[in-house]
Amino acid sequence: MQRFHRLFNPKCNVIGMIHVGALPGTPNYRGSVLEITENACKDAEIYKKCEVVLAGGNKEAIAISLAAGLQFIRAEGFVFSHIADEGFTDASAGTLLRYRKKLSADQVLIFADVKKKHSAHAVTADISLEETIKAAEFFMSDGVIITGSATGEPVDDDHFKAAKQSAKGPVLIGSGVTDENVKKYMNSDGLIVGSHFKKDGRWQNAVDLERVQRFMEKIKQYQ
Repeated sequence: MQRFHRLFNPKCNVIGMIHVGALPGTPNYRGSVLEITENACKDAEIYKKCEVVLAGGNKEAIAISLAAGLQFIRAEGFVFSHIADEGFTDASAGTLLRYRKKLSADQVLIFADVKKKHSAHAVTADISLEETIKAAEFFMSDGVIITGSATGEPVDDDHFKAAKQSAKGPVLIGSGVTDENVKKYMNSDGLIVGSHFKKDGRWQNAVDLERVQRFMEKIKQYQ
C-alpha cells in the first residue's frame, strides 16, 4: 500500500486507457505505424489535459516502462491460469517478478487482474475471488484489478465488496465505470476507464475530450 500511495492519491484515482490501433501482422493493420503512434499520442494528450494517468500491460511493458520512465503496468494472467478469448493464459507472477528484478525496475508497480474479463475460469472454479486476491498479494502485486465479464461491463457489486474486504492492498476497478455509476466505486483505490472515455462510448473510437471532462467533474463532486 505504501508503494501505491507514493504514486497515487489516498482517494479514488482515475486511470485512462489507450487502446492502441492494430499493429503490424494483425488482421486489421492498415499499413502505417506512424498513424498508430500519432493516434495514441493524441489520446495521451487529451488525458494529460484532464490529469489522467495512462497504463499498459505485461512482461514487455516492464521493459517499456523502464525505458520510458513510466510508473506501472496492468498485468493479465498474474496468478492462476485461465482460458481467455485469445486462448490459454498461464500464470506469470514468478517470471514477471524475476524479469523486473533483472532489469532493476522494481520502481515499476504491478497491478494484477484477478478473475479477469473475457475469460473462463472453470479451471480454477474451486478457487474463490478472495483466494485469488490473496495469491496475487502473496506474489507481491502492488494492487489488484477486478472487472466485469467483458469490456464495458460493470463490476458485480458483491465482487467489489468481497474484494475490498479481503484485499490488504489497493483494489482497482477495471471495467464498466461510467459517470452514471461511478459513485458506488468511489471507495476503490483507482478506476481504469477505457470505453466510457471514447467517442460514443465505443472502445474502438478516439478519446472524447468532453466525455473525459464530464467524468472528471463528476469525480470532483464525489470526492
